[in-house]
Amino acid sequence: MVLEKSTETNIKLSVIVPVYNVETTLNSCLESIFSQHVADMEVILIDDGSTDGSAEICNQWSEREERLTVIHQINGGLSQARNTGISRAHGQYITFVDSDDVIVGNTYAGLLDILAEHPEYDMLEYGVSLHHCSCRQRRMSFGDVTYTDMKEYWIQTEAYRHAYAWNKIYRKKLFDNVRFPVGKLFEDIYTLPLLLEKASCVVTTSQGLYGYCDNPRGLTALAGGAAHEQLLDAQLQMFARLTDYEDTKAMSRYYLFLLNRQITVCRLTGKRPVLPYYRARLLQEFGYVGLIKICVLRLVGVGGACRLFRMMKR
Repeated sequence: MVLEKSTETNIKLSVIVPVYNVETTLNSCLESIFSQHVADMEVILIDDGSTDGSAEICNQWSEREERLTVIHQINGGLSQARNTGISRAHGQYITFVDSDDVIVGNTYAGLLDILAEHPEYDMLEYGVSLHHCSCRQRRMSFGDVTYTDMKEYWIQTEAYRHAYAWNKIYRKKLFDNVRFPVGKLFEDIYTLPLLLEKASCVVTTSQGLYGYCDNPRGLTALAGGAAHEQLLDAQLQMFARLTDYEDTKAMSRYYLFLLNRQITVCRLTGKRPVLPYYRARLLQEFGYVGLIKICVLRLVGVGGACRLFRMMKR
């Protein structure tokens, strides 16, 4: 069932919000979105078969907001919900918001001003307030930097650490023939590289803030070995495209990140490692534990390092 009131006329930004059993957070999420000073914006709520009061909250908001479209569908997961939203979006640009998070201040107006001044930008990434709803709040910030080399963006910003769908605004055309993979966990890391392949210009900005709120019942918090295997698989696909990247210091940072992922997978599943060997540099910034891991890697290889650190975790 679709409750649709927004129209295609002059819509600049489509905000896609998947909804599933978030009755305690949905109102604050929507209040933060509709407090943005953006007239040419549509919001698409995809109720993915909620079994609590979320569907009714969606309908209540539809009665008071002309810019809102509500879609009720059978539960298909986060990827399917986002894909439904993409298919219904009319905006020149698309962004995503998880329904337990918030948009801080007047973020969208400032970001759309940047995109209006620079129509060549295909993707705009902005800062995140992590653990926004708790006392452990910390901020992930970016400088104002433009990238026309997508490898440079991925490595120099360490995008593999923040390959989130939601703290970015995308040109809608990037999603032509690209959708989130249904049935995969950590679907963002599979999708972002596909979008980067189609992008000509990506920018990070110091403006704006996305408030990420921890959800102890969310998929990320409850992820087990199979989910971490999928995450590592997606990261390895990207790493394989970057083996000719000349900045060995930056690549060594990336490899230590992957090694930590591989150790986690081995610990959770007991499976043999799939991470290929890479002679990472010994960097002081790795800290004591990181340096030990790289030294062990050089001595006994990936398999030996995983077995050793798996035993140490017991």
